[in-house]
Amino acid sequence: MSKFKLIAGPCAVEERDTCYAIAGHLKRMAEKYELDLIFKASYKKANRTKLNSFTSIGEGQALQILEDIRKEFSVNTITDIHESTDPERIAAHVDYFQIPAFLCRQTDLLINAGKYAPKGVNIKKGQFLSPEMMQFAAEKVRFGNPNTDVLLTERGTTFGYEYLITDMTSFPKMSAFGTTIMDCTHSVQIPNQSSGITGGDARMIGTMAKAAIAAGAQGLFIEVHPEPSKASSDAGSILQMDKLEEILRVCVRIYDAVRQ
Repeated sequence: MSKFKLIAGPCAVEERDTCYAIAGHLKRMAEKYELDLIFKASYKKANRTKLNSFTSIGEGQALQILEDIRKEFSVNTITDIHESTDPERIAAHVDYFQIPAFLCRQTDLLINAGKYAPKGVNIKKGQFLSPEMMQFAAEKVRFGNPNTDVLLTERGTTFGYEYLITDMTSFPKMSAFGTTIMDCTHSVQIPNQSSGITGGDARMIGTMAKAAIAAGAQGLFIEVHPEPSKASSDAGSILQMDKLEEILRVCVRIYDAVRQ
């Protein structure tokens, strides 16, 4: 049986102490529940609504923190990429690349991600795509390197009002093209706020996680923070770190039950 994957961490790389506290907690959870952990943090947030929204603590500093976490905690790491030149430039700092949902059709970006990813690529499914269309995104990554580990992440569909809708049939439909992951954080976002800052309902993260694993998802994507209200981005939809274990405890049991 393949191991339950957990992609987790802060939305963006913050100061070293916060990132290390999160990484340490996630490492303990991964060991306790026998999870395949990938520590996630964006070294740069390039897709913000407002011009003055937080983007990065500094690219060099952020990438160094990711590299140090990989070494000190012996975990795989992942970060978002946005330009076709990013993969080669930052491959030395992380194990996996993540393709943001709005960029999941960018051919050169996907090919180069597959070509230069040390271990694999996680592709967020665009809010505008059906699950079946992710076949072609996966093909582009594998064109860059046929041996690249491809993860496909459901993150909800824009439906014409402020909430996102998640189609749980995405997981069996996408499973032929790669490992399927549920993004429990961004699927509970409430976009298009008049403030220009995306909201969210983090209370629903556990519900999304359990439903997705029952539907066949092979892992979860959950952003966590010790003090969500102080997170540099996605504060409305990020999970308080000490609430993660209860979600994992239940989801691992569901995961095992589904596969038995």
